[in-house]
Amino acid sequence: MLAIVTRLAAPAAAALALSACATTPPPMPAPRVSTAFTLKTDQPRTAEQLAVRFDRADLSFRVSPEARALSAVAVLNFTATAPLDRLAVELDTLFDISEIAVDGVPVSPDRWANPDGRLTVDLPRPLAAGQAVELRIAYAGQPRVAPNPPWGGGFVWSTTPDGRPWIATAVQGEGCDLFWPCIDHPLAEPKRVDMHITVPTGLSAPANGRLTGVVDQGDGWTTWNWRAAQPNTYAVALNIGPYVELSADYASRYGNTVPMTYWYLPTDAPDRARALFDEFPRMLDFYEATIGPFPFGDEKMGVVETPHLGMEHQTINAYGNGYKLDGRGFDWLLQHELSHEWFGNQLTNVNADDMWLHEGLGTYMQPLYDRWLHGDRAMQASLLKQRQDLLNRYPVVSGERRTEDQVYDGDKGPGLDLYNKGSLIAHSLRLLIGDEAFFNAVRRLVYGRPDPRPGNFSPRFASTDDFLALVNDESGLNLTWFFRAYLYQAALPDLRQTRDGDRLTLAWVTGDGGTFPMPLDVEIDGTVTTLPMTGNRGEITVPTGAHVLIDPANKVLRRLEHIEVWKAREAADAGR
Repeated sequence: MLAIVTRLAAPAAAALALSACATTPPPMPAPRVSTAFTLKTDQPRTAEQLAVRFDRADLSFRVSPEARALSAVAVLNFTATAPLDRLAVELDTLFDISEIAVDGVPVSPDRWANPDGRLTVDLPRPLAAGQAVELRIAYAGQPRVAPNPPWGGGFVWSTTPDGRPWIATAVQGEGCDLFWPCIDHPLAEPKRVDMHITVPTGLSAPANGRLTGVVDQGDGWTTWNWRAAQPNTYAVALNIGPYVELSADYASRYGNTVPMTYWYLPTDAPDRARALFDEFPRMLDFYEATIGPFPFGDEKMGVVETPHLGMEHQTINAYGNGYKLDGRGFDWLLQHELSHEWFGNQLTNVNADDMWLHEGLGTYMQPLYDRWLHGDRAMQASLLKQRQDLLNRYPVVSGERRTEDQVYDGDKGPGLDLYNKGSLIAHSLRLLIGDEAFFNAVRRLVYGRPDPRPGNFSPRFASTDDFLALVNDESGLNLTWFFRAYLYQAALPDLRQTRDGDRLTLAWVTGDGGTFPMPLDVEIDGTVTTLPMTGNRGEITVPTGAHVLIDPANKVLRRLEHIEVWKAREAADAGR
């Protein structure tokens, strides 16, 4: 328009300008956004979803970095477990669906609908229990851009320092339906996922499971093919970039060999990437010695550098910590995300209300690893930092059905206490019942059996009540009181002390006033006595002038007034 106007005579140009000003441009269409339904995950399944077994997802993706677009074909295989006349899956309405077919026969548009992101497809004929069906969905569009990855999920469209495409997905909080049609629920893992990721030639596309082949299409595009067994739905991930690959084998203490691979960006400091990769076998050895065999040893331990901080994507954990050191002798992010291969991917909670089984037990692996590497002082320093970071605003477990948003958002639920308080609860539990009972219970929770070996277990689901039952069985105790006081109350148990002459009386007060017979070590002038707390109370003789130290080894998670005073002072100073 500007080039044309400069060639007009002055009066004509003025008239054209006035005409343009007088014309109101048409309103711009509102930008498409994901529905409120799509942006939630772990919601109740429909009757149709409860009536199927998800056998396989075959996912073909073509990722266009320039257009920031995705075109895909998903072939989903189900077996009916009850009579069924339609299928239901979730898929973001940002995508335009071009075709749907059932068992190879196209379905007319009037027989399927996706108004809010729950796609329902009428079957051409009802299915009886035991019958199989194949659903094919072709779709394309610009997927949701992650507003704050990995916490606010979606696609991350980034570039490397030299301007090449660098792309990742992170969808834990919103669910798998942000980019592939799935049943967006933790109990709806497909038994197998095949991924065919087509990207511009010169880029790599590491993903879940085993690499089954790379095919150069000869037209500027290359397809990377992967196969994974029973991945957690939100753990299915795309990662695209000009990666360099480091690979080696880990000789497991269980006799099998686990491939290890790290995909990282070309860097001026390759020694840092190599140093991170050298941590892989040490961490694997710790986890295998502490919990049990690496759950996906027939696929790989994979890590990929990402333009966001990190996420526990099964066999392809996202790493974005930038090789930072913090004096602990290991990379905290790598170690934490690796914990989720056991707590999150091998063991999956049945509902987000049990998320502490992922985050709390996974976080406890960090102070245990501190000790594995550097001894008790390192472990206690890690536990102290966790203790100082407690919030205690909401119970770790509500006892009711919860969404991920309700538990991860610290204004609605436990938030960071899932990690720190969950870890400290696990520590107190271990010291109460002993290492043998604690680790046996955790091992059975993770693998479903006390004697896991490669090939004799599969991914499983469990709840807080399941863990309590295992703890009771292994310890020979009824620890309902322990779980109730720590997990189902926001307030920490409070230890009240009174003195009458040479008698020191100790009493526990819990958030609900319930029974809490937690024994206490009492150190008097260097001598430690374990005090039973029957009926929440205990008494001990203390000589005049003796120095008394309660719980000298910090075994018991409890209210500490000096931490509360410090936090109140910090808050007051910050408000000045």
